[in-house]
Parts: sequence; structure tokens; C-alpha cells
Amino acid sequence: MLRHFFTVSLLLCVATAFAQEQVSLYFDSNKFELTKKEENRLNQWLLANSNNKIVAIHGFTDEDGTNGFNDTLAQKRVDFIFSKIKDQIQIRADFKTLSLGEKFKQSANKAENRRVTIFYILERDIPREEEILGLKKETPIVEEAKPEIEYPEKLVFENPNGTTTEYKLDRDFMKRVGNAKSGEKLKIDNLNFVINTFAIVPESRGKLYELLLVLQNNPQLKIEIQGHLCCMPVDRTDLSTQRAKAIYNFLITNDVYRARLSYKGFGSTQPIYPLPEKNETERAANRRVEILIVEN
Repeated sequence: MLRHFFTVSLLLCVATAFAQEQVSLYFDSNKFELTKKEENRLNQWLLANSNNKIVAIHGFTDEDGTNGFNDTLAQKRVDFIFSKIKDQIQIRADFKTLSLGEKFKQSANKAENRRVTIFYILERDIPREEEILGLKKETPIVEEAKPEIEYPEKLVFENPNGTTTEYKLDRDFMKRVGNAKSGEKLKIDNLNFVINTFAIVPESRGKLYELLLVLQNNPQLKIEIQGHLCCMPVDRTDLSTQRAKAIYNFLITNDVYRARLSYKGFGSTQPIYPLPEKNETERAANRRVEILIVEN
């Protein structure tokens, strides 16, 4: 005949590794109170273990009786033991958590199956309680905030003829690029070219230095430079690509590692305003260079 077993627990399943200890107390058939002899054993154990900590209490029955009867009997045995020890020894706060984790093997001697097993850890091991129970949580990895970079407000260059050239810089733009996440796209405002060429007008060269400074101060940053045109539905001279490449070449010339850069021209295939544009405002919006953050 197939044997059945029943377990009830007031605590979590206890790991078998580390410093797990246990003691068992035995009951008469169909009884949930301890005999005088077993109650004396329990009291002696409490005296010897008052500084230790109980982490689980499992109740068991033999195979006699119905499933429902045995489940109830096992629970009553656990409750009885708990009532005897609750004010005399430390017990985990979550002691009422049901656990069926212990593998119970029926003994041929039925008396050995009618028991409650107390699982506990020694006082010296209490600081490692979560580890012993296999419940130690991994420390969450907190992503460190990127250090705030202070970009200059301007750059001043000395010319061969003794004059100086000054470029005012957009510090907010540089911070946005430096803090952007992968997949974000940012437009480079006020970056203008000589009409129908890829030559950058002198007034816009400061935008190139802004991009250079961001890349120099954020060595993990990788970008794709994207060129867009206005007005013409077909980019016959591939001007959008040439303009993106002009920026790419400036950065390479200034020692930015080429593996961090790429460029691409889209012509007028991705307009902000539909072609033909209605006015210069719309044309200027479509005629743009954007930075795609590939990695940061």
C-alpha cells in the first residue's frame, strides 16, 4: 500500500548547508500534546539553547488516518510546541510562513513519524541567519551618477596674424549630449553651411568644438552624425552625406577615435515639415544635422 506523509511548517524551508541544527520531539498516536517525558526533554533543550534562535518548526504524522485529519493533527502539534517555547527563545518573525520544503521519509517505526522537528541556529551563527537559510539577498547594483562636467563658456584661439578668434559655446547643449542615453537623437542648432556646399560657415564653427569637447570628456560616448536637407525631394549630389562627413572629418582630425564615430546622409527623406516647405522657418527646420547617441 502506498504510504502517505504529511508535513506542516510555521517557517521557511531550512537549507541543509552551513550551521543548521535540529531537535525532534515525539507524540503518541493521534495526540498533539507531548507526553511528560517529551515535555521534560523540551524544557531541557530550552535551558541549553536559550541564546540560540529557532528558524522553523515542522510537524509530521504517520500514514494512518485521512489526509485532512493528518494535516490538522500535524498543525496542532506545531501549534502546541510553539505555545510552549514562544516566550523562552528567539523565533523568526515570519514563523507563520507555511513551508513544505523538508523531504520527509517515513520510518518503518510509526512512532518515529509522529513528531515535530525544531530547526535552529546557534547564537554565534545568528549574524549569518539569512545566509544559512539561503535567503541572503544580492546587494542591488546602484548605477553611479556620472560626474558633472563643467564645460567652458567660450574658446579663444590665437591666429597666425596675431589676432584672436572667439567662439561662444552652448554649455546646456554639451551637457545634454553628454548625459543622453543610447538611442536619443539631438539636433545641432545654429550649424549652418555655405549654400549648396558642405563648407561650414565661420560663425558655426563653435558648434564643432562643442561636439569635440563632449567627446573628449565622455570617452564612452559613441555617435552617428546624420545629415538632412530641405527643399529638394532628391539629393542628387549626396549633399546631406557630405555635410555629415565634414563634421566627422573635423572630429577625426582632432584625434577622436574613429570607431566612436559614424555618419549618414538622409537627404530629404526624413523632413520635420512636409515638402515643399511653406516658408523659411520650415526649410531651416528640415535643413539640419542631428546626433544619434549610439552608446553612452
